[in-house]
Amino acid sequence: MARVLLITGWGGGTGVLTPLQNSLQQLGHEVELLNIFNALDPDILQQQTDYALNFDVLMGWSLGGELATVLAHEIFKRTGQTLPLVTLATNPSFVVRENWSTAMPETTFNAFQQGFQNDPASTLKRFGLLVTKGTSTAKSDWISMQALLKAQPLALLRQGLIMLEKLNLVEIIKNYGGFQLHIFAEHDALVPYQVVQNMHLIATKKTKIIELASAAHSFPFTKLMETSSEIEKFIVSSV
Repeated sequence: MARVLLITGWGGGTGVLTPLQNSLQQLGHEVELLNIFNALDPDILQQQTDYALNFDVLMGWSLGGELATVLAHEIFKRTGQTLPLVTLATNPSFVVRENWSTAMPETTFNAFQQGFQNDPASTLKRFGLLVTKGTSTAKSDWISMQALLKAQPLALLRQGLIMLEKLNLVEIIKNYGGFQLHIFAEHDALVPYQVVQNMHLIATKKTKIIELASAAHSFPFTKLMETSSEIEKFIVSSV
């Protein structure tokens, strides 16, 4: 049994990952869900790092995967300990950088950010459609996702967008000494599938990269058994 900290993505709250939490708990693990937090605030980051020290595995979906990576790095800096890290549909940099080309163009992200400022409700709906877009079951997956969503404070969502804009974790992932599992979806409308090629270039000997066929950004809850199976194999081999 492993103690797993599972961090949600942007926009939906912890409810979206409840099915994955339940699935991993049925496999015998203790899984705590954590909503996104402002990792750019030193005090909040220190509090969350203190909390993360209670777990054996750090895991997150989308932005949550970036936050799990930040926590893994902070724990290593503080203690020298390298906790196993799992990211689900997470780009090391959500926006294109000089050192990371397979990401969202800055102009596209800026337009999305502006849209959220002007009309949060419509932008959140559009984002939700992108989460499930890319598979033959996209429409029914989107409807199913609506039942899992929890309303989020607008201030927290704004902070989340700033983090997606600012966080660049390429070097951290490249140099992290712990076991890593990164799972990506073939038809992800938010994280370019070509990111897998670049991930292999920065992978360490302790890194495993999985590609899920016929899957969208929503795979942690739409490809639940497949996702749980890969996570379980990783936990067994790394904890």
